Amino acid sequence: MRAVRRYPQWSAATPAQVTLRAMTVITAERTGLVRRGQWLEYVTITWNCAECAIALLAGWWAGSIALTGFGLDSAIEVASAAALLWRLRRDHMAERRSSDDQSALKVVGWCFFALAVYVAADAVLMVLRRESPTESWLGIALASLSLAVMPLLARAKRRVAAGLDSAALAADARQTDLCAYLSAILLAGLAGNALFGWWWMDPAAALVMAPVIAREGWQALQGKTCSGCSSCH
Repeated sequence: MRAVRRYPQWSAATPAQVTLRAMTVITAERTGLVRRGQWLEYVTITWNCAECAIALLAGWWAGSIALTGFGLDSAIEVASAAALLWRLRRDHMAERRSSDDQSALKVVGWCFFALAVYVAADAVLMVLRRESPTESWLGIALASLSLAVMPLLARAKRRVAAGLDSAALAADARQTDLCAYLSAILLAGLAGNALFGWWWMDPAAALVMAPVIAREGWQALQGKTCSGCSSCH
């Protein structure tokens, strides 16, 4: 059984003073979580800006739709992180938290759908035209690094989301998880093409990405991306 935190200096205080001090402690703890969440979003923006630039450059150079789609997903993560920063900076407005969460969720959801359509359409065209991408060792290194970093970042975001009871931040954590999944898919496609000359692995990887991305977009719009948050219905 979890021990109850006690404050000896409260023993002589009136009930009103005890309530006020308890609220002060809760507010201070929430403020700390908000700051941690903001720091995580700044890390997300910095990382994904670099990831987007490298992936788009490598994708253009190699003619890889999967790598290009991965770069665009990174750009969407930047937009999502910016929306979450807006949400966290308004956290002191308790009456607006729920509506702000829903606004951020919708932004994330529609961006996912747009990306899914682009990736699927370009992958189908590549298959029909039998366009063979060149190998991209830079892309392989990027996917490997992202596969190692993204789960750690997602785990940290989930902890803050649970503490703040924020569906929007939980959705952002799911999006970071998705980046790790896409990294694994991308790595398989690029490695298959580079090591065995399986040109079709690149569009196949992109086609696998598309429904995963669309599913996350649908869940964001439905508010089903949150795990353990009472605000998520």
